[in-house]
Formats: sequence, structure tokens, C-alpha cells
Amino acid sequence: MIRLHHVPLGRSFRVLWLMEELGLDFEVSYYSIRDGSMRTEAFRALSPAGRVPALEYGDEVLFESGAILQWLCEQHPEPRLQPGPGAADRARYLEFIGYSETMGCLVENLNLNRVFLRDPAEASPTVIKLLTARLRAALAAMEARWDREYCLASGFSAADIMFSYGFELARYYVRFDEFPRLQAYWDRLKERPGYQRAKARDGEQDLYDRDFYPLEEVSA
Repeated sequence: MIRLHHVPLGRSFRVLWLMEELGLDFEVSYYSIRDGSMRTEAFRALSPAGRVPALEYGDEVLFESGAILQWLCEQHPEPRLQPGPGAADRARYLEFIGYSETMGCLVENLNLNRVFLRDPAEASPTVIKLLTARLRAALAAMEARWDREYCLASGFSAADIMFSYGFELARYYVRFDEFPRLQAYWDRLKERPGYQRAKARDGEQDLYDRDFYPLEEVSA
């Protein structure tokens, strides 16, 4: 039995997408970050921080999306979505796994300031502008050096799932027409059948109440 504990559009989408790419048979249990369902003792027994993803895989229970992706790729080495130790692309693979969370931390803090504060007046305009600038810079750095089809020269891998998931959320704060190479890369990924199957199972997100949060509306 494989069961993914999932919030639509949450980091658990990475695991959902990978399992579709691997062709696994799995169930999905859905949660919302707004209704307290992840603060129960039962859920915290699966994920101590009360966050998704949590994955039940036979007798194993795992949390943290990056760890789950690497573990699943070890359990299912075909179709070779993770270069092993000593492989030519191993260093780049590990870099992208880490860089994905660099972007993730910036987006998470933007979410806290722009989406989840009960009183929007408590948000810091200075912090919002700094975080947005850093997110844009993180994407611009990749845009400037992007000269490949996928993260790795060897082809599509779990690194692409980790990295491009950040685009799903970053697009609420930065416009991707600034990054045409990354946009073309993302468009190519979204054509994958595995991605499309994952999006079909993702569920209705309740994180954002609009399509874009302009920096221009943040007070000085």
C-alpha cells in the first residue's frame, strides 16, 4: 500500500508527480492548510512538523519532499530518474535538489507575508520587497545559464520535478515573461504525461485567492 498525504499545490505535488512518472499505484489523502487537519495527533505521527508531504509506503513512513523523491528513486531505479554516486551528473543533481529549497524558502516567506497573515497590515513592505527581489534573482541566475533541455545533461530526472515545482508558486509573485528560457523549459515539462496525470489528481488549491500578487501594491 502506498498513500500520499497531500495538499493541493503543496510541496507534496513533487511526490505526486514523481510517482506518476514511476507508474506507481497509490492513494491520495487530501488536506488543507487552512482547516487544522494537519495539526491532529494522528497526522503529526506521520509528519512531526505537521506538514506535507507524508508518504506511507508499506511499513515505511517518510516526510520531507526531497528525501522522499531520492528514496523513491532508490526503490525504483528504472527509469533512472536519479544519477547514483559516481555518475557524471551526480554533483549537478544534488545542487538542483538543494537549490530547489533555496527558492522554496523564499516563496514560503512571501506566502506568510502576503497570503497567510490574518491582518495584512502586519506584513513588512521592506521584507516583501527584499524576498521578491531575492526570488527574482534566484530565477534570473538560472535563466542566465540555462542552455539545456533539462536540469541534467543526461535528461529528465527527479531534479526537474524538485526544481520546476518552485515555478508553480513563484509565478504568483514574479512574471515569467522575464525568464523566457525557464518558461520554455517549464512549458516542455508540463507536456509530459506524468505531469498531466499528477495535475489531474492534484485537487483544488485554496492557498491563493488570485492569480498574481503585484509588488506595486505593497506600500512603501
